[in-house]
Amino acid sequence: MSGHSKWANIKHRKEKADSKKAKVFTKLGREIAVIVKQGGPDPESNFKLKDVIAKAKAANMPNDNIDRSIKKAAGEMGNSNFEEIIYEGYGPAGVAVIVEVMTDNRNRTAGDLRHYFDKFGGNLGQSGCVSYLFDKKGILVIERNDSIDEDELMMEALEKGAEDLISEDEYYEIRTKPDEFTKVREALEGKYEFIEAQIQMIPQTFTKLIDEEHIKKMERLIDAVEDLDDVQDIYHNWE
Repeated sequence: MSGHSKWANIKHRKEKADSKKAKVFTKLGREIAVIVKQGGPDPESNFKLKDVIAKAKAANMPNDNIDRSIKKAAGEMGNSNFEEIIYEGYGPAGVAVIVEVMTDNRNRTAGDLRHYFDKFGGNLGQSGCVSYLFDKKGILVIERNDSIDEDELMMEALEKGAEDLISEDEYYEIRTKPDEFTKVREALEGKYEFIEAQIQMIPQTFTKLIDEEHIKKMERLIDAVEDLDDVQDIYHNWE
């Protein structure tokens, strides 16, 4: 994926998040609730919670909302029945798609996803059908500006355990192994502001859509799936 298209994707997600903040914050609150249930409400001992707080801050979720979500989850730990599920499938022309959800009703969620995949020229597949085409990586994205020394940023990131720093015209992308993500993020977050900070599925190869109808259907599939309350993240290898 070119740097330009990734930056366009980041800006597109930010614009959608700004226009649908309530829904975005609700999804983040749900993710916080599940992680609090799994490991407790203290981010110092629950590193997954620490990571999702960083993800929430990168999405401009106010600290008050984050604190409220943690306290609410801690008070309702026995009542939370959400489970994390990963669905895999294909979009138009065989584009590989991974959808991460948190749901309290897997039949409803699977039905909704199957409906949209079928409607927009794709289909849900079996577990493992496309995940082998992706690598799980920790991703930290920092907007490029004149105050950042690229060499210094690279040295700091690599010294703390990052695998790579990708320099583009409008941003820097730091990649880590999943188990090194928290350490690298914590080492850099006091000095740099992240516009993305989370574990993601990164495609190994990409599929280019040429047919205009396939492009429209893929765009509609992404929008429809992202709009579902149960969906946390969607990844694909469409270039």
